[in-house]
Amino acid sequence: MGPLISERQRDKVDGLVQRAVAAGARLVTGGQKVDPGFFYTPTLLAGVDPDSEIAQDEVFGPVLAVIPHDGDDDAVRIANNSIFGLSGMVMSRNEERAIAVARRIRSGTFSINGGNFSGPDAPFGGYKQSGIGRELGVAGLEEFLERKTFAAVAAGLHQRRG
Repeated sequence: MGPLISERQRDKVDGLVQRAVAAGARLVTGGQKVDPGFFYTPTLLAGVDPDSEIAQDEVFGPVLAVIPHDGDDDAVRIANNSIFGLSGMVMSRNEERAIAVARRIRSGTFSINGGNFSGPDAPFGGYKQSGIGRELGVAGLEEFLERKTFAAVAAGLHQRRG
């Protein structure tokens, strides 16, 4: 696990973790600044409230917030209860069920059972406030194109041709 980009970012991540614990999340492991550098230990928080800051903010640090749910419908509701939607993941023994859940989550990229969705042929980009447009793949290339619509009345178009 490498360092974060700056001391400011490490302090932001640490603040999010400390406030989550103060709000009732359980710190399972991690949650420590490590010197020298801008290292932060990989952190696992359990019992996180889905409306809490740590669940609603983009952390951009080595933090996993585990949120309990009461079945697929509740899990989808929790996942979609965010202004962000860059990427998501579902783990399940039942691939059909995992795909059904994944289809309902508003996320630009999605991994099922650890599948890797990154590649030059796979469009990358988020939903909601996690980005506009796509990079990579045909969809990413189309971002650089300009479209033109033609509307014309041409002589002879109204005649039947045999």
